[in-house]
Amino acid sequence: MPMRLSHTQLLRYAGLFTWAMVGIPLVLSTWYFPVGEPGELLAPAPDLMGSTIAYFIFGVAYWLVTRELGTRRPRWYDVVLLAFLTASAIAVSQLTGTGLGSILLMIVAGVIPWLMPLSAGIVWMILQHVALVPVFIEGQQFTLVAAVLQALLYIGYSSFTFVTGLVAKHQVEARDEQRRLNSELRATRALLAQSSRMSERLRISRELHDLLGHHLTALSLNLEVAGHLTEGKALEHVRQSHTLAKLLLTDVREAVSEMREERGIDLGAAVRVLAEGVPALDVELDLPERLQIDDPEQAQVMLRCTQEIITNAVRHAGAGRLRLEFTQDSGGLRLRAEDDGRGCDAPVAGNGLRGMRERLSACGGRLDITTAPGQGFALDVRIPLETAP
Repeated sequence: MPMRLSHTQLLRYAGLFTWAMVGIPLVLSTWYFPVGEPGELLAPAPDLMGSTIAYFIFGVAYWLVTRELGTRRPRWYDVVLLAFLTASAIAVSQLTGTGLGSILLMIVAGVIPWLMPLSAGIVWMILQHVALVPVFIEGQQFTLVAAVLQALLYIGYSSFTFVTGLVAKHQVEARDEQRRLNSELRATRALLAQSSRMSERLRISRELHDLLGHHLTALSLNLEVAGHLTEGKALEHVRQSHTLAKLLLTDVREAVSEMREERGIDLGAAVRVLAEGVPALDVELDLPERLQIDDPEQAQVMLRCTQEIITNAVRHAGAGRLRLEFTQDSGGLRLRAEDDGRGCDAPVAGNGLRGMRERLSACGGRLDITTAPGQGFALDVRIPLETAP
């Protein structure tokens, strides 16, 4: 069965293949030097040791920077590796006196959209080719105009790989967003299914208690009266029927009590489903063994708050890890959420945070937010429950 590769894996291996192919002319260029008069070189001899080191630095840096491409948010060291890629590619051209580094810069252009915003990425791509202008002038004896035109030509080539990487990134983001929305849908569906089952059990228990229980009680009373009015052999059958009616009434009451005791929505199951489909974010769950809420509306509010916290961590906080801790006691249900995102001085309440506060306020809950630049976000969500667990 053929191995299926993702968009990022295909781009990664294509870049590694191109890097390997650049090594062939790099080696050949160290063996052949154009000559004119006997013993006179028409081009400077390439620096074999330096160009080889720069070439392998590029390969190692590319391997490291693309190892988790698209599976997590960029870190500061990714930009450092990107700088190593650019510098080593320019060094290859400088030390060999060729345009081989420009081919390596095309590989870099396909990685740039994954590591920085679009505007900064475009500037980076242009500047790294501008740095080749003095290399062309010195190494290949180009005039200034010819060197600039050559750099512009390579910028055009790199733009294609840049856009290819950008499109692949958008496809991965769209797929991840679809996965996240699908997990939210499955969590909501699980919660609605539990709520429907609970409502149906409650309806059936009421029907059993109000209808069947009432008729059995009336039947038992009538059989008791019949026992006083009946004599002989018929009295024995009446008493047996009276006993069976009492047993049946007791069974109905026990069944109704059991159905009422089974009330409650398993919020933990819905939260686990919600956390499973979050890409590029490590969600750590701390749930009690039994997390059940009697009120479906309160369970829905807590699930929506959890969903909004996860969404904010992915979209706005730039977090790579999120910890969700649920606790339930006599004071109610509490959710503590902490991420390792950017943080800020004073959070601005958008539609998501305002919606959370409105939902919590409707059921008597509250939301507290603690944040600071570079320290992520910490949210404390509390909902009072009608009954203790």
